[in-house]
Amino acid sequence: MVIDRRTLLAAGAGAGTAAALAVPGVAAAGGRPPSAVRFELDAVTLDGGEQVTAVTLDTGRLGPIAPGSLTAATFTVHAKATSPIPIAPGDQIFSEYDLDRPVTAARLDRHGNIVLELSTAEGQVGGGTLGYIASRERNVRLDLVYTITQHAPLRLRDGRAVTIERFEQGRLVNPEVDAFGYHRSGSGMQYRLYSPPGSARGARHPLIVWLHGGGEGASLPDGYYDNETTLRANRGALGFATPQAQRIFSGAYVVAPQSTSYWLEDGDRFAPQIEEIVRDLARRLPVDPRRIYVAGCSNGGYMSLKMTAVYGGAFAASVPICGVVTDVVTDAELRRISTPTWLVASRDDDTVPPQANTVHAHDLIPGALLSLYDHVIWNGHQFPGHWSWIYVARNDPSVGPLHVWQWMAAQQRR
Repeated sequence: MVIDRRTLLAAGAGAGTAAALAVPGVAAAGGRPPSAVRFELDAVTLDGGEQVTAVTLDTGRLGPIAPGSLTAATFTVHAKATSPIPIAPGDQIFSEYDLDRPVTAARLDRHGNIVLELSTAEGQVGGGTLGYIASRERNVRLDLVYTITQHAPLRLRDGRAVTIERFEQGRLVNPEVDAFGYHRSGSGMQYRLYSPPGSARGARHPLIVWLHGGGEGASLPDGYYDNETTLRANRGALGFATPQAQRIFSGAYVVAPQSTSYWLEDGDRFAPQIEEIVRDLARRLPVDPRRIYVAGCSNGGYMSLKMTAVYGGAFAASVPICGVVTDVVTDAELRRISTPTWLVASRDDDTVPPQANTVHAHDLIPGALLSLYDHVIWNGHQFPGHWSWIYVARNDPSVGPLHVWQWMAAQQRR
């Protein structure tokens, strides 16, 4: 069994649930006190997982705010993150937290709403949206309660001073995650689907299947099957929905199925369920059957190999990342894979040793390509060696001038 520890680096993560938060306040000078102000949590999925990077207060309706009256010290922000499911005594969850979030800047957006920028960085404690429960080997979206306190009045352009009476927490907003719609297959497997702009106009588009790691599966004994963690834990699926990737693929659907546990538990059972989703999408949507691609990390790297071993004729290309091979994919199966394959791993991966898995698969799959990194470093931050999916999510692997996304897009089934 492989443990995807992708949230351990960002120990102290949490996600959003709505809450009404009372904050002492005073009336607007010379007028009625303002009603409650609602706020949203603005999140971004970093390479190490999703973090809340800002808080947007719905203040546009209060009237024009004089920018000079708003500073980073006008408000403070406190965040508390807790598990959405019970944690047994002695169990560990990475990472609940209860702390102040430093406000690095305060500004007005084009709607006159106040945006409080929060301190954010890879590996920073607090601010993330997922927690990893050790006993279940799963990431879960944590419950977040944000408390906002105002320390100085705001001044409107008409000269009035305003102190907000109370704040009400709204939803967690991540435009990249929100662009993926929720779906459930006939077999009951949940998945998220990104549709490229203009896909309703009739042209046929590629389909990219992203298979998550072990930590992003469901935890059915707890009733936990949210189908969001695969989009919040890393940029694997999101990378293919970026404008850069969409230009390279000339507009592609991106589908991210979620295992009911973890792919390695029973690849023979999960493979037909994934294939059912692919077949159904190709039937219902303008998908080009010659350009269906599969990629995945860790557990999903294994499952990518499994899909091409069982349904090789369905895929134009495969990108298995740090996938498990030993004892789960036979040498005979690897030799029979005819799908163009590009494998990716890092030499310092101490979760899935690359030599016995990725390198071994490369040696047996006819014509396979291999990108083997020394470490996983992006934007100056070093991640655990198992996290080599970061490179694929950033289109970094290359052979000469050809990068992995361009290589995928160039492959077509005959």
